[in-house]
This record gives sequence, C-alpha cells and structure tokens, in this order.
Amino acid sequence: MKPHAFVAMPFGVKRDNQGNEIDFNRVYVELIKPALEAAGLDVFRADEEVQAGDIRTDMFQELLIADLVVADLTLDNPNVWYELGVRHALRARGVVLTCGGRVPAAFDLYTDRKLRYSITNRGPDPAALKLDKKNLADMVTATMESWHGRKVSPVYQLMPNLQEPDWKSLRIGDVREFWQQHETWESRIALARKTGHIGDVLVLADEAPIAAFRAEAWIKAGEALRKAERFGFALEQLERGLAVEPHNLKGLREQGICLQRLALAGRPGHSMDRARAHYRKILELYPHDPETWALLGRVDKDAWVIAWRRAGNSPEQMQDEAAYEEALLRAAIDSYTTAFRRNPGHYYSGINALTLMHLHRHLIIKDPRYDGEMDTMAGAIRFAAESEPDEQQRFWSNMTLGDLEVLVGTPEAAQAAYKEALAKNDKDWFALNSGRAQLQLLKDLGFRPKNVEAGTATFDRALQKLQKPEDWQPRQVILFSGHMIDAPGRPSERFPAEKESVAAQNIASALDQLGAGPEDLALTQGASGGDLLFLEACRQRNVRLQLLLPLPEPEFIQRSILPSADGDKWRERFYRLKSGLKDEPRIMPDELGPLPNGVNPFERCNRWLLYTALSYGINKVRFICLWDGGGGDGPGGTAHMYEEVKRRTGRVAWIDSRSL
Repeated sequence: MKPHAFVAMPFGVKRDNQGNEIDFNRVYVELIKPALEAAGLDVFRADEEVQAGDIRTDMFQELLIADLVVADLTLDNPNVWYELGVRHALRARGVVLTCGGRVPAAFDLYTDRKLRYSITNRGPDPAALKLDKKNLADMVTATMESWHGRKVSPVYQLMPNLQEPDWKSLRIGDVREFWQQHETWESRIALARKTGHIGDVLVLADEAPIAAFRAEAWIKAGEALRKAERFGFALEQLERGLAVEPHNLKGLREQGICLQRLALAGRPGHSMDRARAHYRKILELYPHDPETWALLGRVDKDAWVIAWRRAGNSPEQMQDEAAYEEALLRAAIDSYTTAFRRNPGHYYSGINALTLMHLHRHLIIKDPRYDGEMDTMAGAIRFAAESEPDEQQRFWSNMTLGDLEVLVGTPEAAQAAYKEALAKNDKDWFALNSGRAQLQLLKDLGFRPKNVEAGTATFDRALQKLQKPEDWQPRQVILFSGHMIDAPGRPSERFPAEKESVAAQNIASALDQLGAGPEDLALTQGASGGDLLFLEACRQRNVRLQLLLPLPEPEFIQRSILPSADGDKWRERFYRLKSGLKDEPRIMPDELGPLPNGVNPFERCNRWLLYTALSYGINKVRFICLWDGGGGDGPGGTAHMYEEVKRRTGRVAWIDSRSL
C-alpha cells in the first residue's frame, strides 16, 4: 500500500503580494499531485477552503496520521500556516515545504529547505514543469527515506524530550469512514493471527493506509512469527515496524526475544551478548519497564543453564558447573529482582528471582547474601499472585503459587497449588509442558527433590490425558507460478497446448530433484497450464496441496481456466483435483477482504503466496516456475514472482518454456 500524503495549500485563484493571480488548483493538478504520485504516495487535499475557527476534524486527523504533509507557502495564507503549525506540534518529521515565485522568510522556517517552482500565466510554467515535478518528487523521496533523521519540526527541535502523541489516543470519532476502514482491517489482522495465517497478516500489513498502521501490523506479524519460532523472518518484520516507530516498546522487546532465541539456536552472527546489549539499550529508553528487566534476566538465566546443562554430565557435574557459573546466576537474579521492584504486581519476575535465589543458596552454601530478602519476597509474590485481577491470567498466577510452594512449602502444598492451576487450564499441552520444564531444571540440580517430585507427578498425570497438539510443519514449501496454456489466437506463443506433455515432464523432474513427498507443502493458484500440471504432479507424490485463489472460484475459472485452449477440459481437471484436497482452496477476497484501489488481484495473490510460503521459514522455500523469461502480461505474472523469490531466497528452478 502506498504511503499517504496530505497537501495543505490555498484553493482556487488567489492574488500574491504583487497582485499576480495564481490558480492553485492548477498548481495541485499539474505539479504537486503528479509529483507526489511519481514518488509513490497517495495524495489527499481538502475539497474546500478551511476558514479560521472552523477547522474540520478530518483535517486534524490528516495532519496527525499522514505519512507526509506538503505545505505550499506561496501566499501568506493563514489557513496553510495554521495547518503547518498543527503538523509541527503533532509530528517531528514528515513535512515538505513548497513555494511558487518568492521564498517566504518566516523566522521559524528561515533555515528550512523549500522546493521553489516556477509560475507563469496564473499556473506552473510549462517550460520548467517537468524539472519542477522531478525536483519535488526527489525531495519527497529523500524526505521519506530519511524519516528518522533530523527533526524538521522547530517544536521538536527546540524541545528534544517532547514525545510525539500516540495516534490511536487522538482518534477523532467524527472521521467515521477512515476509522471504519481501519477497524475492518484491524479485525482481519486479528482473525489472521488467531487462525495462524501469518502470511495473511503480512499482506494486510503492506496494505495499511498509513505508516502507523503498517508499523503496528508488522510488529504483530513479528510477534506471531516469533511464537511460531520463525525467528529470522520475525526479525525482518519487526525491523520494518521499528523503522517507522523506532521507540515502540512492544516491537523492541520482541526483537530482543528473537535475538535471544537465535543465539540459543547457535545461529551465526547471534550471541547472548548481542541480546543482552539490545535489552540494555531498551532500558536506556524505558528504565522502569519490568518486562524488559525480566527479559534481560532471562538472557543471563539461559546463559547460566547452557553453561552447566550439557549432554553426558552427571548430576554432580551439573551442580558443580552451576555453582562455578555463579556470576551469570547472580546477574539473572539482579535483573529479575529489579523487574519485581519496578512493579510488585509482576509476579512472573518475582518468582524467577526467588527461584534463582534459592538455587544460589542451594549451590553455594557458604554465601548467605540473599537470605535476608527471600522471606519478604516470598510474601510479596504470594500477595501479587493471589491479587491477580484478570481471570484470563489466573492459570499463570496459580502456577506461580505452585512454584512458590515448591520453594518454601511442602510436597502436599505444592501438589494442591498446581492442581488449582490445572483446574483453570487443563487442556493447554504447551502451558503444562512449560510448567513441567521448570521443575525439570530444579530436579537436574537436586533441589528439594520431594517437592519437585510431587509437582512433576501432578503435571505428568495431566499430560497423560492430553495428546500433544498436531503442529504439522512441512519439510519444504514448494511454491509454483507458471504460464497458462495459450488462449486460441494469442498473437505470440508463450505456452502452446502442444507443449503440455513436455512441460509436465519438466515439472515432474524438478519435483523429483527436490525429493518432493508427503512431508512437503505445495502452494500455487490453480490456473490452467502450469499451475494444474504442478498440482497433478504433486498429488502423484502425495505432497500436501494448498490453493490460494485471487478471485471467487466462478470468476477465477472464467479468467484463469476457460480462456485457454481446451478450457472445458482444464476446468474438469481443476474440479477433479479440488475434490481430493485435504484443505479447501482459500479465496483471497474472503480471507483478506476487498481488493484495495489500484491493486492487481494476481499481484496481490502472488504476494499472498510468497508471504504464506515464507511464514513457514525462509530456508524451507523452494520455487519452481514455468516461464518464458518475458515480462508477462501484467504485474501479477510469473516475472513478478520470480524476481521476488530470487531476491528473498535465491532458491529458484526455472523451466524455460521457450526451450521445452
């Protein structure tokens, strides 16, 4: 989706200070609007002159949320200057100044760069118009690319600690159409996250009307990808969101979690030190955020566990190594304790701090440094957990009480507390397994074995009643795009019907080279020709199939199947293949909503296919294309997909239809 620009300027014919008439509607239509569109922005201008004292709510909303405001200062127009002042007060950046003829000399903007354009005969000078449009487009592009560079607002320049307002908190209810569109878009984002369709989230994020919405969606997509353990791709989305909102606390935290998990996985270029440094930078911005302090504690806790929990180590060796790495243990304790002190209701950090304190005393008997505060902290944690107001969080608060009884109570008390937690949530296999994993850590270090055994037995009994949820993940995701069989009378051949059999052989060969089989997933649209040949070959190899259709099925058949030579036969092949699918085709308008203005449905579907494939893990994606190497018939063709996949993964098998 294109960034959004709002233009503040005079309307109609006005006279300048020298008495010359200027038609500002011509300036907008001939110069400003085409220059902004050439720079890749959608453009909006109020359709009537705004009178002082009668500022409309939609104008305020535009000045707050627009990615860019262009202010034409040719005249000493109070409305334009007022709107520019509002923008400078609300946002630190995203302003371009233009003027025709003379350059305004207002003191506050004296040093600001302005794009001056030529005027003649009441409008833009035809002799200079081409250059003026290019210069304005270049200036807009440079401004958008340096979004987080120097602050252009004199308000934010002179008040460096002033924070921009949260755009949602200043929502104006009278701007109904805008917010209704946002609510519909946001509900689709929420549904896609809930159903685990991360590719849908990524497409919708690209289609958000302004940068603030896109940033929010990219960060949500990053969180969903992180939870699905696609840490590298999650980082890519988080970085996109943080490029727009660099101080977004949620995004910064998620970025740190991904860095930490990549370090745990031993990925090249990632280390615990890098994750630790990242959290330290967040704390420079948000020194009192308990969640970030707890995440920092988790880094040192993980580093400490890695240091002693090694394959083949005996219990005695693990305890000895754990005691030897006490510096990491103390660092984790300090961070968790700080988190709990920042917010005494943050019982998660409190129970982690107290658990590690008990382990410190268990491992290093002669060091009593935490003895004085452990009893006090235990009482504070109990009070915080018992005071949890959110019913949705009662499982975790009761889990905390169970963990607390393991530390300071009896086996019977620990078992009773865990049973209370399980009564709140006895069906979530992952949550139960997480609770058991914490007890396993204590068992490895020989801590209070009777209490730990009682708690472990409680979880084991609950887990025996559950089956681990099926979380089928493909070994590889095979993406396909290819030409349709040529329609009768096509001026230039691309995929004539007589090449069908040899094309099918080439597709089958490409699949065999990938070792395609039941552990893999195939993604494509389902058009006549390449798509259906690919799907039929995948079915022969028992590959799991998923069709994503850019249009409702009847319209898709009319546009992508029937126009081909022998279209009726291809339609029968489509229905025959569809009848055996495990997963029904997903229809883009149903899943993603109506097509945005100016967007090609096939291009949108290609992005949908690509993002869906990438959401399973970038390294799993393989792309097969049947293509003549040309530019295709439009932006949604095979050429577009080929370039996108090649740029992102490079794992492309190109079947050149010219050499079949």
